[in-house]
Amino acid sequence: MAPTVLVLTVLCLQIFVTFQSLVREPSPALDQRTRTFTKREVRSASVKPARYGRDVSNHRDVPLCITSVTVTSEEYAKLQSNTHYYAFTTDDGTSITLAWIGDGTGIILALTMYSIPFSIWNFGSTSRLYRSEDYGKTFSEISSTIRNSFIRKDLGIMAGPGNSKRVILAADVSEGTEKGGKIYTSVDAAEDFTAIDLPFHLGMKIIFHPTNENYLLTKSIDSSLWVSQDFGMNWKKIHESVYTVSWGPGNIIFFATHPNGTVDINGRGELHLKRTEDFGKSFHIVLYNVYNFGHSEHFLFASVVTDQGQPRKVFVSTDEGDTWGEAQLPPVTHEQFYSVLASDEEMIFMHVDEPGDNGFGTMYTSGDTGVLYSKSLENHWFDDKRGVSDFTNITSLRGVYITNILNKDGSIQSVITYDAGGTWSSLNPPSGSSCNTDECNLHIYGEYSMLQFPNVPMPPLTDINAVGIIIAHGYVGNAIANVNPDVYVSDDGGYTWIKSLEGPHHYAILDSGGLIVAVEASSDKTVHTLKFSTDEGQCWTVYPFANTSFMFSGLASEPGTKSMNVSIWGYTVAEDSSTTWVTYTVDFKELLTKECDDSDYVTWLAHSTNTESDTDGCILGYKEHFQRLKKSSVCINGRDYVIDKVGQACKCTKSDYLCDFGYYRQENSTDCVREPDLKADDIEFCLQGNEETLKTDGYRKIPGDKCEEGFVPSRKEYFKALCKSTASDKSYDSATTAMIIICTLLMTIIMILGFVMILRKYICGNRTFVYRYSALQQNADDRCITDGLDNVSAEPRRLYHDDSDEDLIE
Repeated sequence: MAPTVLVLTVLCLQIFVTFQSLVREPSPALDQRTRTFTKREVRSASVKPARYGRDVSNHRDVPLCITSVTVTSEEYAKLQSNTHYYAFTTDDGTSITLAWIGDGTGIILALTMYSIPFSIWNFGSTSRLYRSEDYGKTFSEISSTIRNSFIRKDLGIMAGPGNSKRVILAADVSEGTEKGGKIYTSVDAAEDFTAIDLPFHLGMKIIFHPTNENYLLTKSIDSSLWVSQDFGMNWKKIHESVYTVSWGPGNIIFFATHPNGTVDINGRGELHLKRTEDFGKSFHIVLYNVYNFGHSEHFLFASVVTDQGQPRKVFVSTDEGDTWGEAQLPPVTHEQFYSVLASDEEMIFMHVDEPGDNGFGTMYTSGDTGVLYSKSLENHWFDDKRGVSDFTNITSLRGVYITNILNKDGSIQSVITYDAGGTWSSLNPPSGSSCNTDECNLHIYGEYSMLQFPNVPMPPLTDINAVGIIIAHGYVGNAIANVNPDVYVSDDGGYTWIKSLEGPHHYAILDSGGLIVAVEASSDKTVHTLKFSTDEGQCWTVYPFANTSFMFSGLASEPGTKSMNVSIWGYTVAEDSSTTWVTYTVDFKELLTKECDDSDYVTWLAHSTNTESDTDGCILGYKEHFQRLKKSSVCINGRDYVIDKVGQACKCTKSDYLCDFGYYRQENSTDCVREPDLKADDIEFCLQGNEETLKTDGYRKIPGDKCEEGFVPSRKEYFKALCKSTASDKSYDSATTAMIIICTLLMTIIMILGFVMILRKYICGNRTFVYRYSALQQNADDRCITDGLDNVSAEPRRLYHDDSDEDLIE
């Protein structure tokens, strides 16, 4: 009986793992240093490439190759000698996590895990650790360096940022029998590990300090905040009941905590945002009634409940919480949310959810203070349950972003901006595209689209080192469709596109854009071929890297697009249904042996749309000329490649300005006109504790815009007084506030009645006491007015515009 039970148990485990691996994991961020692959069942098939003729024009606009071609025998021999196969034999892991350690070191850690449903059995998972020093061509098992410990899958490999060689692994320790957890730390790229017993159990991943490798921050399972100043050797608990935490600049730590010492989701909106600059020796409350907060680049921002039960508002600080300004954004209820889509030192992209469960909201862009906002895009498509959108920062070209909007008929369409949210437009379809509808545009599948359409294996790919290049899955029509998408490539930051590959693919950028690789993706195919392009996706060469097909799991290359190596990960299935992880790493250095020289580059003007105009290429008040690789040049940029660009300021035009607060642009116009509800010339708002008066012609320069002279509208901010109250002032509870108001009103009424009786009795006899107001002053001459006059006070004229959040809602 026992063997039968064991067989059934193992079978159930295999079924669980199979179903678990079919669930899509979130796609990694483009700069993420770790990747995780899982095994899944796929039916076998093969890919048969066709031949093509290749254009070798020296101009960048090389015609698109119609089909792909198989490598020549000479190319095949070179690639085969530099294709490295490795099998993780005897390893039964159902998932594998990769982490690149440092930049250009070639060191990769691989952690395999065999997961078991913890809720059914009283034990977690098994794991093995491997290390490569040659970009994944070979691996050595180093599980003994961590005493063959089981590693927590939820925490995985925690690698230090940038070029750091520091690594942390968290052991899978029982929370019920052990007082604290255990971590293994390495300072030499995982050559050696040090075992450290923690005085607590980890409740989240350890947060590395962005600049100091020794500083670590984390929370325990009981929501206490812990800090280490010696890379985990010693830990200090600095606070309890912590909700969220973030490093600030220098030694600053920000965290949100409840004043009553509790941790409850219903406690949001009552939190205190605290700051410590001495690792917990002292604290300073910088904001009260906080719902959530975040820190990014130049800005510290928080959503605040100014009055309990009322909608939340956003407050922003540019001086690490010393002073705050209320963001001029619509307030949101508890059912709504704010989401910071992107931010840098000059501006914030903010998504504000619309009321109701409708799946869209409005996108706003801020000025350099993060307080004044302009409406950028309506009907922005956003998953309000998972916090995901298709918003993509095109890092390969300044000012470019792509996202999707949700129309009233439920259709989804892609839009692009070239001026950091100033204007949005549809994406131009590739030349020669045909549609069955009147509207024919290119539509891009982003992170959110991947969750809606299972045939999309990857989000758009772009990198700062590969100037102008965007690789994305798309569809040409009037809206996104649930079909197998094709791969489209732009080499000019999204102005023009080509259909580069038929059907969905996994892709990666190598050698700063000089080389692009791709593997066909399909749920019912295995793989044995790799495609690569040396002309930014115009033409492709097919390389059959494996003699036999295997189950494909993912494509991996070192972050930063500097590498010449790419690894194809997957697994083989034996006759007894056992599986083995395998990887093929292809090194292109022997195929592309020529180092690029000056003759291989051509001058390219970014954002060029009209060569006959003096303002051609002027975006955000600046034009940039880049030295870019010719499409016909087959050479290596190299790891030391540095982007060569020359910039020039442009004269200011209205296109260099956003419409100021209270103004908007009409369709097909660059003029900013006043909102109908804005009746006063001056606008008042609270900025970092100061009441400011804004005099404006309706224009404010786009953050980051570098234009000079030309169109320069008038815009001045004046300090008026300290704000009467800010979110950083301590708020009382509702009952106390109500009591204070009632008592104040009663005392005021009593005093006024007493004063009136005295005046009537002793000064004006039996005449009624009436005040008459003018727009500027109180007229003392009218204190005593006969009963025969109208007992009505003239309404005081509003001397300034009251800037409420609703002013931004059209």
